[in-house]
Amino acid sequence: MITRRFAVLLAIGLPLPALLPAPWLAVGGVLLVVSVLALIDLIIAGPLDGLRLSRDGDRTVWLGNTATTVLTVTNTSGRLVRLSLRDSWVPSAGAGSTRHELELEPGASETVTTTLTPTRHGDRLAARVTPRSRGPLGLAYRQRRQGWNEKVTPPWTLRVLPRFPSRRILPEKLARIRVLDGSVVARGRGHGTEFDVLREYVIGDDVRSIDWRASARHNDVVVRTWRPERDRRVYCVLDTGRTSAVRVGDAPRLDATIDAALLLSVLAARADDRVDLLALDAAVRTRVEGGGHRVQLPRLIDAMASLEPALVETDFSLLGRELLRRDRKRALVVIFTALDTAPMIEGLLPVLPRLAARHKVIVAGVRDPAVARMASLPVKARAGDVHTAAAAERVLFERDRVRDVLDRSGATVVDADADTFASRVADVYLLLKATGGL
Repeated sequence: MITRRFAVLLAIGLPLPALLPAPWLAVGGVLLVVSVLALIDLIIAGPLDGLRLSRDGDRTVWLGNTATTVLTVTNTSGRLVRLSLRDSWVPSAGAGSTRHELELEPGASETVTTTLTPTRHGDRLAARVTPRSRGPLGLAYRQRRQGWNEKVTPPWTLRVLPRFPSRRILPEKLARIRVLDGSVVARGRGHGTEFDVLREYVIGDDVRSIDWRASARHNDVVVRTWRPERDRRVYCVLDTGRTSAVRVGDAPRLDATIDAALLLSVLAARADDRVDLLALDAAVRTRVEGGGHRVQLPRLIDAMASLEPALVETDFSLLGRELLRRDRKRALVVIFTALDTAPMIEGLLPVLPRLAARHKVIVAGVRDPAVARMASLPVKARAGDVHTAAAAERVLFERDRVRDVLDRSGATVVDADADTFASRVADVYLLLKATGGL
């Protein structure tokens, strides 16, 4: 194939014969000379069959951060190869400079680095590496078909973990768990506690905590200590149906619910509770169950990274079958969904009483602040503003009505803006933990 330099050379050389007596003959001569040079350049260009490609670098990255991948190109042929190489990725991988110029001696290897700044969570794939072998004059190059390029491209998948903005409030919530542990031990037995250990009595201990039988056996006064209940089950249910695709602020509603679920999962794991995950719409998209606390959390984060909204109606009867059929033990079930009238009345409400009879249920929905802003009339309102405000008021009224119905059905409702949503969900969990509501 010819390059731009070949076209430039023709553009410069063809007008010159117009000044000669036999211009057409001269034009043919120019074309012949340039074509012969391009053919020689193509013959001299190094072969592509001798190239070997391998890749290394980051496998995971948090959304908003930067990852790097290193592509190693090795020339196993016996000739010099001048390469113009393009390392292509899917658009959402946010690849920086993808074009590289290399010159490889026989047996030599060189590396090229591609910087990735993903714009979406999930799996981001390396699409294709396209090498071109140029001749020394730069007039022609060798390039194979797309199928060959895809065959030699080393497969690589970058797992982009979901954004976790509520990480900034994690130290505050963890401090509350530590305070809860200390206050429960000092207060003694109460709701949400279980027996911990026996220890010697010290001045200031509540005499009601003395275990007289154990004291008789040890020939010393010992007291019982209590700790918050552990190994409780927390079930995070993520609605990935069509309502999760609605943009709340700058991101889909699903991103805000994933952030809240991540914060809740970290807190529950640190409190020695067991966290499971179920994501569904018309079908179950992912399920994470079992495993120890330290093993479970990375699995949860990895599973949430692959979730995407599906433009289908969520089947909450599937949730009822999954939880009521599989799980007999009482659990805290946190359903992250939208508090919209139609999905709640036709979907969740029919199965909610049965769920609430066996489990402690929290229904958590992200509120769109744009609706509240539209409900307030500007100073100089026009007819269109009045209609918009009335429609927004109607939406807010229906949302309040749904919240009341859910509350009467036995669920605890969390309804907050995206900025405070994760914190509100975590606060409800900590309150239940302190009062033994799990």
